[in-house]
Amino acid sequence: MSVGDNMKKFSKKEMIFYVMTFLVVIIGDQLSKMLVSSAMILGQSQTIIDNFFYYTYSHNQGGAWGILSGHVGLFILIGLIAFGAMFFYFFKTNKSQRFMRYGIVLLFAGALGNFLDRVMLGYVRDFINFVIFGYDFPVFNIADISIVIGVCLIIIEIIFEDYIYGNSKIRSE
Repeated sequence: MSVGDNMKKFSKKEMIFYVMTFLVVIIGDQLSKMLVSSAMILGQSQTIIDNFFYYTYSHNQGGAWGILSGHVGLFILIGLIAFGAMFFYFFKTNKSQRFMRYGIVLLFAGALGNFLDRVMLGYVRDFINFVIFGYDFPVFNIADISIVIGVCLIIIEIIFEDYIYGNSKIRSE
């Protein structure tokens, strides 16, 4: 089955919704990063809500929490493989898997937002910083939020799959 055949599994309205969501995340992520990086110097922090929420401009050369810092090439390779897998699985889903589809769109958009930073700059620009109950969470960005929400939607789909579709393994196309 070709991508063209799989595209028929999506209504025009659904595809517009997915494309618009994708574009809002990518544009919002890149625009917010550009604004922060042009208005703040690296390491600068601006209080939004004292002892809770700050804009703190930082660069992350690794993955989540700075894991594997400095291995940008590895993240680019993993990103390319992940994009192929997400694209494949998105078109393998069926109409009833709304959480899965939307989750993949958000995951793809967020991953692409950070991927663009890595390719163009060699690091990811982060700026959203929360301190909750005295714990200073790692600084993150809009792409990271999209990734987390996307993964949560995919997990919800997987966990509640039997409840949503019944015990039958056969799903409607």
